[in-house]
Amino acid sequence: MAERKSGAQIVWESLLREGVDVVFGLPGGATLPIYDALAKYNYPIRHVLVTHEQGASHMADGYGRATGRVGVCLATSGPGATNLTTGLATAYMDSSPVVAITGQVPTSLLGRDGFQEADVHGVSMPITKHNYLVTDVRELAQVLKEAFYIARTGRPGPVLVDICKDAQQAETEFEYPETVCLPGYQPTLTAADPESIARAAHLLNMAERPLIVAGHGVIIARAEAELLRLAEKANIPVSTSLLGIAAIPQTHPLSIGWGGMHGEAYTNYALQETDVLLVVGARLDDRLTGAFSTFAPKARIIHLDLDPAELGKNLTIEIPLVGDARLTLQELIPLVEPNQHTAWLDQIAEWKSDTDRRDLLAQETDELVPPFIVRQLWHLTGEGNCLMVTDVGQHQMWEAQYFPHVKPRGLITSGGLGTMGFGLPAAIGVQFGCPDETVWLIAGDGGFQMTMCELSTVVKEELPIKIAIFNNGYLGMVRQWQDVFYNKRYAGTPLFNPDFVKIADAYGIPAVCVTDKAGVASAIRQAQSHKGPFLIDFRVEPFTNVYPMVAPGKSNADMIRRPLPVESEDE
Repeated sequence: MAERKSGAQIVWESLLREGVDVVFGLPGGATLPIYDALAKYNYPIRHVLVTHEQGASHMADGYGRATGRVGVCLATSGPGATNLTTGLATAYMDSSPVVAITGQVPTSLLGRDGFQEADVHGVSMPITKHNYLVTDVRELAQVLKEAFYIARTGRPGPVLVDICKDAQQAETEFEYPETVCLPGYQPTLTAADPESIARAAHLLNMAERPLIVAGHGVIIARAEAELLRLAEKANIPVSTSLLGIAAIPQTHPLSIGWGGMHGEAYTNYALQETDVLLVVGARLDDRLTGAFSTFAPKARIIHLDLDPAELGKNLTIEIPLVGDARLTLQELIPLVEPNQHTAWLDQIAEWKSDTDRRDLLAQETDELVPPFIVRQLWHLTGEGNCLMVTDVGQHQMWEAQYFPHVKPRGLITSGGLGTMGFGLPAAIGVQFGCPDETVWLIAGDGGFQMTMCELSTVVKEELPIKIAIFNNGYLGMVRQWQDVFYNKRYAGTPLFNPDFVKIADAYGIPAVCVTDKAGVASAIRQAQSHKGPFLIDFRVEPFTNVYPMVAPGKSNADMIRRPLPVESEDE
């Protein structure tokens, strides 16, 4: 016979059955029954108290990205729920599996502008994969079962469950559903159509200058091994999107970096010259393609994606492949013939040599510049033997350019929404998901201040996160645009920063300030050897720009390259 339980109990019972081990949240009046049930019945789920609800949603997102499991966050009604929405939009754009649970005013107050009422169901509709408003306790277990199923299956994404307070307090017979029946949502993990796969293989076999673009979908599908087998069998170079970084080890000879607005110049050249382009699990958004009409102009494009809505959304696709990346690549590999593509790879190597020379020159300066710091981080972490989390801005681009990633899911960053403030809370979620890994956060001074209140969470939870702040006194990426496109009119971008070392000290976190290149290595070693959290305030040269750069709406062929010294140009 089913046991009677309150809606609040059903929340925790359901989470247990979904394998949830940690929930990031902040209580309020509309979630008091849920929190009281956690304390009263001592459920074996770790609740992490955050200092701002936006932090909770980013933590759940970071946890989900790092592990592939569903991250869970919990907030009260009204401002608590609306504070989650930035994190939900971030997770939605980057296909991250998250379930957000919010409290809502009692059903008798719905639509009456009661205290702390907000229509979070309506607000979140365009920024979640699905959402629910629960007014009847009898529906709650089924809704939670569906929420987790939707969040983790197909193309992952955030799902919000808004639960009225009286539904939390009411009781019903509890029996957790074993199955889900959603006639309008039936994701299937299958390979693409065999005939289309055969056509794709024929194109690749005939290509003289083939190229693969690997996106985040490769990592979500855990198709890294299949991608590598395909590339190695036919000697096809592999580029990635920003979120696809580490879909192939970036130290592999066939890896040619990532392309787009701030991607590698030689990668963009290859994208412009390829004759057959295989895109796997990438959205082909404007930051990768530049002007859609000028992207890969010589290529016949094959696009493999689980979500059919992405195929042909931005570009004309010759062969669309709708299916799971791993299963489809498994079917494609036997049909692709071994090849060498020697002339093509030699051409890319020549382009890369020029990029490498410019990258080296960017570090060979007496000033403390971010590219030098990032490369030192790579060397001193055992050539990338860690998990990197970034905030959003110039530092994010430098990390992606100068830190070769080898580990799948080794870089956690906000791509689609570009959310400043993402970094610190996401790093907390990553550390919870991967407790045995060393987690480094690289943040700009502007973005770090948006959520630095979560240092409290780092200390309370005894998380050994290492934090590197690139402190240039500006909203750096916006300042760069003002520098290049707005005649150096720096309106609204100079920052007034606190002393980050003193801020860290106030939380009991050891910290150092580094002002020159000579202090970089010792500070990183100090952070690495410390068992707890550690913060480094790198006072970097303020006017260093990220190169290459593609102006919005322009072709990737029109990149603004890093200027070379006069003597280098004369060589």
